[in-house]
Amino acid sequence: MDDVQPLATKIIDANPNAYGALVVEGATPEMARTLLGKVQAGRLLSARGASAERASAVLAGLWLWLDGLEESHRISQSLGNPTGSFWHAIMHRREGDFSNSKYWYARGAGHPALAILGQQAAALVNPLPADKRLLRITGNGWNPGAFVDLVEEIHDERRNPIFATAVALQRLEWKTLFDYCCVAG
Repeated sequence: MDDVQPLATKIIDANPNAYGALVVEGATPEMARTLLGKVQAGRLLSARGASAERASAVLAGLWLWLDGLEESHRISQSLGNPTGSFWHAIMHRREGDFSNSKYWYARGAGHPALAILGQQAAALVNPLPADKRLLRITGNGWNPGAFVDLVEEIHDERRNPIFATAVALQRLEWKTLFDYCCVAG
């Protein structure tokens, strides 16, 4: 994340409990509007020649981090590339539109971040007690459809023992894609 300006880091660090809900309900939180409402995408990356599309992808991710689904949706939908589709898929999963999420994940199939995510997710899941749902997600690399299925099943069951693991996987997915956006050429 060497390319990220201090502004982006400030936004990420503003809420230590961010991204803890699997499905977000309600309007964009005021904190998100305050921190991101006037941010121009071009101010988020420090690399000379960073594309406007790449900077917009970073901004879409930041809105998602702070549960600004509508704003993230607007940006990710305007990106005509696999990264935009990936952010778009995550946004629909987090709003509870699971079938639409799977559609957008399919549009982002083959994204370079998926291989990294598969390795990191397996490392997170492997020490845990065996669970078929987790094995479906990480058994052959990252399986976003299986993750959507898990979130659909448990998103409103905070006491379910696997809920915390799903949140950890969700945060890992976000971080992996966000890091990719920050360093991609």
